[in-house]
Amino acid sequence: MVKKKWNDLTDAQQTAILILASVQVSLAATAWTDLAVRPPEKVRGSKGKWAAIIAINFIGPALYFWRGRVPDSGDSRPS
Repeated sequence: MVKKKWNDLTDAQQTAILILASVQVSLAATAWTDLAVRPPEKVRGSKGKWAAIIAINFIGPALYFWRGRVPDSGDSRPS
């Protein structure tokens, strides 16, 4: 299998790669930011583990938002 170089890709392929890369970076940055400001008691497991998991392409940030965060209780809402 011959590896294609960037210039060998069509404009549509280059655009798709750039869009997917920007979505991936945005998801990871959002997840890492949330992890950094979230108190440890609101994270399932260690923050270090989740920081490493978030680095795994699209799956890591999705797993963090789905399973890594402890949901807020309704107690903190203003009355």
